[in-house]
Amino acid sequence: MKSIYDIQKLLMKYGTVIYIGDRLADLELMEMEMRELYKSQFVSDQDFQMAMLLLRQEMTKVRKARGEG
Repeated sequence: MKSIYDIQKLLMKYGTVIYIGDRLADLELMEMEMRELYKSQFVSDQDFQMAMLLLRQEMTKVRKARGEG
């Protein structure tokens, strides 16, 4: 897993499509969905950790671009 797009493809594999129109909200929902998949043991430890890292990095970029942090 190397990008947010890879995370989206993984979520789609399990029937989850996330698009609200607000990038930060989309990322937060992806994080929640990844946590649920991990709890249900559908996602490996490695994939979960990489997804969390990528999502948090992207959230940080979005917040900085908005001037929120």
